[in-house]
Amino acid sequence: MSNSKLLAGKTALITGSSKGIGFKMVESFASAGADVIACVRSSSDSLQQHFDFLAQTHEVRVNMLCFDLMNEDEIKQAMHGLHLSKTRVDILVNNAGTMTSALLGMTSIESFKSTFQVNFFAQVQITQYISKLMMRQRNGAIINIGSIAGLDNFSGYSAYGSSKAALMQFTRILSNELASYGIRVNTIAPALVDTPMAEKMGVKAAEGIFSRSAIKRITKPQEIAEIAVFLASDNASIINGQVIRADGGM
Repeated sequence: MSNSKLLAGKTALITGSSKGIGFKMVESFASAGADVIACVRSSSDSLQQHFDFLAQTHEVRVNMLCFDLMNEDEIKQAMHGLHLSKTRVDILVNNAGTMTSALLGMTSIESFKSTFQVNFFAQVQITQYISKLMMRQRNGAIINIGSIAGLDNFSGYSAYGSSKAALMQFTRILSNELASYGIRVNTIAPALVDTPMAEKMGVKAAEGIFSRSAIKRITKPQEIAEIAVFLASDNASIINGQVIRADGGM
């Protein structure tokens, strides 16, 4: 099988698909032959047209699923709908995320709660539902998008970094729990990626990351998407419970 069709016959559910890394993930997974369930907070005509174009170009299905990660009931309803429709999901990419940047004294508890809801609790809730489908199939790949902010001690990212650290530890634990069902769980931990979220970090923070990196450039969303495609494929069948840094050599 050619690399361009690594995921032929598989279905991937990808959160945060409307922009940034998730947008490129939909493109890369469709290009690799996977049907895609593209999860977004809200739909738009331009987004639908793009997904329709991808489906036609790569001869796959790309369907939007709308729900708000801040709303547990909406998540439950969306996941329950997948169960009722008996939709097969072979790959789950927990990509959606939000970022806050402030020193601890300037970070409210509400900011901590909202950051953890999107970056951790919503991902856990989705994984609970999708992993049950995978357990019945006795096969699957779960890929979480972490961050080097959850591994390294960057000042000003106590909420964001802690939420990503929780997600990465969740990866390690879940990889043990689900391995006997043929399900692999891994995390990609990028450095600064060229997305709208990166703009929130500011110039000073970006320069600090660049100064630590051996490869002095920002990461492209496409590069993270291609790592995810590999981890989701059978070529990565031995890789489980790993946090893979994609940081240019820090």
